[in-house]
Amino acid sequence: MPATVILSIQVKAPIIEVYRSFTNATVFNEWLCDFATAIPRQGGRLYLYWNSGYFTSGEYIRVDPREGVEFTWHGRDEPRTTRVKVSWTEQDDSTLLILEHSGMSMSSAWSKTRKEIRAGWKSGLENLVSVLETGQDLRLINRPMLGFILGDFNPKIAQTLHIPVSEGLRLDRVVEGMGAQAAGLQANDVLVTVNHQPLTDYGSLIKAIHGKIAGDIVPVEYYRGGVKQKVSLKLSRRPIPDIPATPVDLAAVIERGYQEIETELDSILAGIPEDTASFKPGKDEWSIKEILAHLIQSERGLQNNINEIISSQERVADGYSENSQAWINATVQTYPSLSALREELKRSKRETVFFIAAIPASFTLHKGSYWRLAFNLLQFSLHFREHIQQISQVLDQAKVK
Repeated sequence: MPATVILSIQVKAPIIEVYRSFTNATVFNEWLCDFATAIPRQGGRLYLYWNSGYFTSGEYIRVDPREGVEFTWHGRDEPRTTRVKVSWTEQDDSTLLILEHSGMSMSSAWSKTRKEIRAGWKSGLENLVSVLETGQDLRLINRPMLGFILGDFNPKIAQTLHIPVSEGLRLDRVVEGMGAQAAGLQANDVLVTVNHQPLTDYGSLIKAIHGKIAGDIVPVEYYRGGVKQKVSLKLSRRPIPDIPATPVDLAAVIERGYQEIETELDSILAGIPEDTASFKPGKDEWSIKEILAHLIQSERGLQNNINEIISSQERVADGYSENSQAWINATVQTYPSLSALREELKRSKRETVFFIAAIPASFTLHKGSYWRLAFNLLQFSLHFREHIQQISQVLDQAKVK
């Protein structure tokens, strides 16, 4: 006998936003999964992936913006393909959504799968209500923080740091006042396990703390140089910034943050000669000019990401790309003096601020997309702070030379 999971929600959002939530890959990522690709037409593909390792694939059977969508579903390790039907009707200032996931068996072989599918859709739909009504992704709101910023790690970096493994997550810095700092972790420590789970990439880290909340304590294994060490780390509560109401307001906040960063950079770099700005502390370490080149490239990458989010067409990649030294060199050659690099960085930041302010006010109707964009932009200053600290360290080493 077939079994069907039936769930319903009432959400204060127009039908067009509900439709978008089940047909756009970017929006799927904002409330349900961690990666998606979707072509919303009959026979079009649908693939959803979670950092837990679960994934499902299928195809759209029916796509109707007014009434609902239907698609096949074949999850990892599931015995056979099932079907999901989502229908909606407008009711005054809200939308009634009914989801039916059918085609499962009542046999014991399906018992665990039925429970997991019901639980997954239940939490997903609860998050959909939050995203559509407030913009807030409950997965992010409730996810605890370990309190560090990750940097590149590869066999070459491992050799430089005398780390005897090539897989792990290298800490670029720890965040003041959070769990990692309290546990004694430092920049260039390489985490190899968290909560007894091996770490190979960012996804494995998310999987390791899945289900944990702020205040929980997890065991951590890491290398500092060639020595493997263990520590207990208390998970911190995630600070959530106030999200400005409009893109113009958001641009003003970002501009103020940029002005503070520029003032700090101007103070650090005042009077530095060109040879000092070109000084490399080590063969595989950046000079001040190269750090500024990286910041210019990061700003351009940020602009591309803004464009993708407001276009609802984000590019995706497996993991993080490493910084290309060839690109760094090209930027330094294009802006060879310290003053030229500084001016280009300032120009790029001005362009970012103008771009944010020019985002159509109507984009805020996509509450989940706007909230996520604003949240990420408000965190971006951490990246600059990290590299300002790096510039100060390089400058100190140059003075010793």
